[in-house]
Amino acid sequence: MVKTGSESSMAERVAEIEWAEAGASLWRNGYARLGRIVESAECEQLRGLYARTELFRSRIEMARYRFGRGEYQYFAYPLPPLVSELRQELYARLYAIANEWIASLGLAADFPADLEKFLARCHARGQKRPTPLVLRYGAGDYNCLHQDVYGEVVFPFQVVIGLSRQDEEFTGGELLLVEQRPRAQSVGHAIRLQQGEAVVITTRYRPVEGSRGFYRANLKHGVSPILSGERFTLGVIFHDAE
Repeated sequence: MVKTGSESSMAERVAEIEWAEAGASLWRNGYARLGRIVESAECEQLRGLYARTELFRSRIEMARYRFGRGEYQYFAYPLPPLVSELRQELYARLYAIANEWIASLGLAADFPADLEKFLARCHARGQKRPTPLVLRYGAGDYNCLHQDVYGEVVFPFQVVIGLSRQDEEFTGGELLLVEQRPRAQSVGHAIRLQQGEAVVITTRYRPVEGSRGFYRANLKHGVSPILSGERFTLGVIFHDAE
């Protein structure tokens, strides 16, 4: 079991995740549940940051852009320490899987082991705006199916962390994943996220082995309507935006 809070550092918590199992789930389903890696007090801390507008570079009202209903804010640099640590530690565990994933499709797979080197690559292509974000939904809010691609440089995974208590602070609001395969009907997944629980999902697609090698199965994600209460989540996206 992954320890949380004062029992262990974030680096230790991330290291304790069953990464072989997570990698297999990513290959099989396009997502993997990582367990509870953020303790309740830290979730409350992250939710409390939402009101501090000086920490964010932009706020998006989803209905305005027909993204759904609800709102979210992208953090500005420098990121809050907990968000920065999560981003660094998770990337360090995911980059090797990302390289295997991309190489299977016959594409150049050279994600560096160090997040800062990857971000330098983003910045060299004009992608300099940070992408970690906090999302807030109220009753009736939802997020349409989409992909978080912000420029030419894209990391194939991102992580979603629940900050609110399912069934206590909100109902509904499942994380939705829909996979579209060529010449086949779509496959859907609905994931209930507990407070502090993390799930890693594909940003755009996953490799699927066919009779002629691997091909791309496109995936989009969203959030089902909130039935009651208020739901906060943290999104950890690794590539920066234009």
